[in-house]
Amino acid sequence: MNLKRVKRAIISVSDKSNLKTILPILKKFKIEIISSGGSFKKIKSMKYNCVEVSNYTGFPEMLSGRIKTLHPKIHAGILNIRKNATHRKDLRKQNIPEIDLVIVDLYPFEKQLKKKSKKLIEYIDIGGPTLIRAAAKNFNDVAIVSNIDDYFQLAKELKINKGSTSIKFRKYMSAKAFSVTAYYDSVVSNWLNNQLNIKFPVKKTVHGKLIGKLRYGENPHQQGSLYGTTDNLGIEKIYGKELSYNNYNDIYSALSILSTFKKREGTVIIKHANPCGASTEKNQIKSFENALACDPISSFGGVIAINSIITKKLAVELNKNFFEVIVSRGFKKDAFKILKKRKNIRLVNCDKFNSKNKKHYLFLENAFLSQDSNSMFCNNKLRIVTRKKPSPSQLSSLKFAFNICKFVKSNAIVLANGKSTIGIGAGQPSRLDSCKIAIDKARKFAPNNLLDCVAASDAFFPFTDAVEKLINAGVNAIIQPEGSIRDNEIIRLANKTDTTLIFSKNRHFKH
Repeated sequence: MNLKRVKRAIISVSDKSNLKTILPILKKFKIEIISSGGSFKKIKSMKYNCVEVSNYTGFPEMLSGRIKTLHPKIHAGILNIRKNATHRKDLRKQNIPEIDLVIVDLYPFEKQLKKKSKKLIEYIDIGGPTLIRAAAKNFNDVAIVSNIDDYFQLAKELKINKGSTSIKFRKYMSAKAFSVTAYYDSVVSNWLNNQLNIKFPVKKTVHGKLIGKLRYGENPHQQGSLYGTTDNLGIEKIYGKELSYNNYNDIYSALSILSTFKKREGTVIIKHANPCGASTEKNQIKSFENALACDPISSFGGVIAINSIITKKLAVELNKNFFEVIVSRGFKKDAFKILKKRKNIRLVNCDKFNSKNKKHYLFLENAFLSQDSNSMFCNNKLRIVTRKKPSPSQLSSLKFAFNICKFVKSNAIVLANGKSTIGIGAGQPSRLDSCKIAIDKARKFAPNNLLDCVAASDAFFPFTDAVEKLINAGVNAIIQPEGSIRDNEIIRLANKTDTTLIFSKNRHFKH
């Protein structure tokens, strides 16, 4: 077990709320405590013996507290290798005692960042990370506890080993400690890069805090967990079983679409990260019914997100169908009571969700891709290229369909009537195949809505065949990105068939 007796500990923490857990254990095993600043005052107020850092080192705190623990007597006491004869000689020569336990957390930079503190720079910790890294490096001899949540584990370790720590414990805590400093530094680094508008720094870290382990990943044989890049995910499960890996993926897919709708307006249904129905009708019931009507078969067992508070009337309609997860801006009491009756349902409140994600990452085997989020819309980059102009209602419907295209796996074709989808073709290697799928779904579930509907494509049509197929199915207005060498052929076809065609300078691939 390679047990190391703890004779001396240094404590320097910002969060002092859980010191009562560990101080009695240190006292029990007669472990000397060194501390500084507020930690020293807190420990003394709790009636525990403690040596103030300045008295220990013989050097005063200075620079308004910027210099406290940065002293050779502290760091030599931590970093010395106990079995190294030269190290022991150096310590004896300088009269430096060994420090066997370091309990340190970091200034709450992230918390102050959210508060937009004017003194944010002073919350960049120097002494704390230095202490943590020194102890973590010397895990063979020294134990490091860098998180308040680990006090109970430390107390247990000292009790079991009668005032000593095992190599397994020290190594485990060392790994956690380096994660703490890496996360902390990444937050500071990202803040500075954002200040300077540096989108792609030479070295990039993506940080996250473990929210919880999941039952499994995308499939049962895969392990999975959830990490948060902020303290607040913006969503809260208020009823039902734990959310799965796929649930989270679908929920955030739904929320990314909802964030583009007008406040308190719209419905979207997601299945396997793809929308299978969406509507922004102002009437809550109508919006739900239209979203469901787009593809009621694919919607079975999916995730539905409502951009408003669910009423009793809507709850009754929702319960006639099976959704694994219902996400909304809130639930009326009577609605919540009704929805709870559904077996295996999960209810999620997303009222605090606010999409601020400016970056998108795609992780590969040994690399990751980084890009701006696809948040741009094309209002000022639309060009009507046909003789026939869109009516105001057509233009509104085209913009709606084109927006939904952003969230459909490429190649993406979205058919819409008014502010509701009626057919979605997704994820096909051929754009023609996506057109066929979208048309077939519309014919199956909403044949009457095909007449005089509109279509949106996430990228240009390379040939006229797909456009011709859409027009023959009943589409009378199309929006697509420009850029094909056959754009002029498509324009001629649209003019020949009296179809409205709008070009956008923006493409919306989603692979």
